[in-house]
Amino acid sequence: MKIAITRLENKAADDQATCAHFGHECYTVSPLKAVILEDRIVEFADAVNREAFDCLFFTSALPAVLIAPKIERYPRVIAIGPKTAETLQDYGIDAETLPAYYSREFVPYLGEWLKGRSVGIPRADVPNPVLIEGIRAAGGDPEEVPIYGLEPTGREFALDGADALIFTSAMSFREARWRPHPGLLLVAIGDITADAMRDGGYPPDVTGNGTLAGTLEALNTHLSSIQA
Repeated sequence: MKIAITRLENKAADDQATCAHFGHECYTVSPLKAVILEDRIVEFADAVNREAFDCLFFTSALPAVLIAPKIERYPRVIAIGPKTAETLQDYGIDAETLPAYYSREFVPYLGEWLKGRSVGIPRADVPNPVLIEGIRAAGGDPEEVPIYGLEPTGREFALDGADALIFTSAMSFREARWRPHPGLLLVAIGDITADAMRDGGYPPDVTGNGTLAGTLEALNTHLSSIQA
């Protein structure tokens, strides 16, 4: 299949290799672009190097790319998923990976350890009040630091040749400009994105586990079931 995947502009990572592994080809469509906040990146990295945090939580690979090169020492580091952990490892930073690839797993994963601990969270300028409230309820002291903004590109997706469209976040769905066509499979990378798609009137045909690899595996299972 030919698959369109929503990614930030110029941030397709290794999607083509991952898709090829599952027998597909892919290309990027970009509903959003990142606006890097250099001053905030420097400030956050300086705070990490001053040992201001007991824990860092990276909720996607982009903050890892922006912050990791500037870190000289680091505390306990949690990555939301394997791709983010792999990116951190590329910079020599060991990270634990959440058992399920959603921010809601952060507090249950750390549990009692959070009590009295400070948590630095470099992320997009999109607050996550549920995560913050959960950390505080567990006795932790969270600090969300926006190190990049997200702006709509305003461009309509080119989907004429696509057999499937994977939305990789709820925001990428909400900000997308696209036109469905007969036979186009709609895919959500995880259940939060799936909920946004249902709320928007486009329930997904396939929902993944929060990773591209898991999503492609779910897509292949779906294709096998409809071809049987």
